Amino acid sequence: MDILLEKLEKLEKEYLELQNKLADQAVIGDQNLYRDLSRRYKSLGNAANLAKEYRDATNSKKEAEDILSGSEKELAELAENQLKESKEKLEKLQEKAKVELLPKDPNDERHCIIEIRAAAGGDEAALFAGEISRMYFKFAEGRGFKVELISKSEGAPGCIKEMVFAVKGEKAYGIFKYESGVHRVQRVPVTENKGRVHTSTISVAVLPEAEEVDIAITDQDIRVDVFRAGGHGGQSVNKTESAVRITHIPTGLVVICQDEKSQLKNKAQAMKVLRTRLYELEDKRLREERGEQRLSQIGSGDRSEKIRTYNFPQDRLTDHRINKNYSNLPNIMEGNIGEIVEDLQMADQEEMLQYTK
Repeated sequence: MDILLEKLEKLEKEYLELQNKLADQAVIGDQNLYRDLSRRYKSLGNAANLAKEYRDATNSKKEAEDILSGSEKELAELAENQLKESKEKLEKLQEKAKVELLPKDPNDERHCIIEIRAAAGGDEAALFAGEISRMYFKFAEGRGFKVELISKSEGAPGCIKEMVFAVKGEKAYGIFKYESGVHRVQRVPVTENKGRVHTSTISVAVLPEAEEVDIAITDQDIRVDVFRAGGHGGQSVNKTESAVRITHIPTGLVVICQDEKSQLKNKAQAMKVLRTRLYELEDKRLREERGEQRLSQIGSGDRSEKIRTYNFPQDRLTDHRINKNYSNLPNIMEGNIGEIVEDLQMADQEEMLQYTK
C-alpha cells in the first residue's frame, strides 16, 4: 500500500472518530475537553479530504491499468486518458500529502499576543514601532482577525515605545509567528536636516496565547500593585489608580497594563499577558528537556535575530531569512504583507521536507 495514503487514512480515521466524540453529550459537557478535541478535529480536516482525493485517484489509476491489461480494446483510448489524468493528479496529491504530513506546531491554531518595542534609534525607532503596529492591525483586520489592544506606552506624537496587543482568530499564531525578531529601518528621519540616512531597530515578539487551563497561577505566586496611569501630554492622565503591575514571584516576570480605565480590566489583561509569557517559558523548557528542536528556524521567534530590513530610500524590503527582496514599501506598510507571509510559510515547509527525506 502507498505509504502516504496509509498515513493520510490513519489521520482520516482519527478525524471520523473525533466527529463521533464531539457529538457525545459527556464531551459536550466538558468545555475544556470539547475545546481541545474541536481544535484537533479542525486541524485534521485537510488530511481527511486529501485521503479521499488520494484514494479516488489511486482507484482510478488501478481501474485504467486493469482495462489496458485486459481484452477490451475499444476502451483502451479512454483508459489511456484516464491513466494519464490519474497519474498527474496523484503527483500533485503526493506533494500536498508530504506537506500535510509534516510535523505540526500545536500552537499554530491559537490566538496570539504581539509585543512591539522600540530599540536602537530613539524617536525614529519609536515612530517606526508605531508604523509597524499599524501595519499589523491592518493585515490582521484584512484577514478577518479581531485585534485587541492590551497596553501601549507612547512617546512623542506618533511614537510607540512599547505596544502589546492580542490577535484573535483561527491560526493567528501560525500566521504571525514569522514576524518575531528584530526589524531594521533605514531612511532619512523627519528631524534630519542634512538628509542623512539613519538606521533604527525595533523588536517584535509573537507568543501563542495561553488559556487559563494551560497555566495555573495562584494568588501566592503573584504580587499586584496599582497606580495612576499616565499619558503623553498630561491629557490622558488617569485620576484614579487603575493601572496594574503584576509581578510573578517565582520567575520575576513583570507585566504592566494601564490602557483600560478600569482597574479590573487592566488586571485581567495583565494576567492574560503573564499567562502567555509563562506558557512560552514552559513550552521552551519542555522542548529543551526532551532535546527537541524545531525543524525550521524561519519562525524560531528569536528576538535577537535580525529578520528584516525596510530600506525606504531604495523602496525595498529584504527578508534576511529567505534572502528575498520586495518593492513598494508604502503598499507593504498599509498591511499588505500576505505575499511575504506565504513565502515564509513555503520556505518553512521546504526546509522541513529536507529534514524528513
